[in-house]
Amino acid sequence: MSEATHEATISTTHADARVVAAALAPDNTDAMTTAVDGDAVRTTIVREDAGGLAASVDDYLVNLTVADAVCETARDTDNT
Repeated sequence: MSEATHEATISTTHADARVVAAALAPDNTDAMTTAVDGDAVRTTIVREDAGGLAASVDDYLVNLTVADAVCETARDTDNT
């Protein structure tokens, strides 16, 4: 009997998508795959249980928010 899995894909757009994805990479686990397509960052998370998936998505979104904010601050600083 095979184990059921739960999956979530999060797609966001960013002015510096490659930089945001690179900033997230150190915190990604083996259960996560991230790809960049133009200005989009798409991350898929697969976990065996719904609770683990929810926790991973929550952690990812916090890290994503920080990475995007840092990129925006750096971009704004370079333009002044």
